[in-house]
Amino acid sequence: MKCPFCGEINNKVIDSRMVKDGGGIRRRRECIPCSERFTTYEHVEKRLITILKKDGRREKFSREKVGAGIQRACQKREISMNLIEEFINGLERDLREMEEKEIVSRVIGEKVMSWLHSLDDIAYVRFASVYREFKDVSDFVSELKRMRPE
Repeated sequence: MKCPFCGEINNKVIDSRMVKDGGGIRRRRECIPCSERFTTYEHVEKRLITILKKDGRREKFSREKVGAGIQRACQKREISMNLIEEFINGLERDLREMEEKEIVSRVIGEKVMSWLHSLDDIAYVRFASVYREFKDVSDFVSELKRMRPE
């Protein structure tokens, strides 16, 4: 690590502490030639998740985009933000554990729909209507019949 004061690389670590969220380490260092002290941070570099969209575009995974879609589907429903956040954390963890370099967007959509289906029928139908691109009322009716076969 290069000293920000004199540019030398010869330094020693005086103190190491875990960052508050546990996602990194804070180190206090002392430069041996000039005796100045400085702080460095180390964080784990997370693997970038690339999503392959229906139209062939590639984009990086966005927790915010997935969260916004789920929140719209859950609007005015009794579903807490904490529950949504827990789901998104688990979804991101699952995606990172996959071995593929690119993940098809359908995988994410199906995981969200499956979770919403088990949680709240209205939120599920709202999300499905956008995800599956319902064109008219008959698409809604078909989905409802599939949900509740009689």
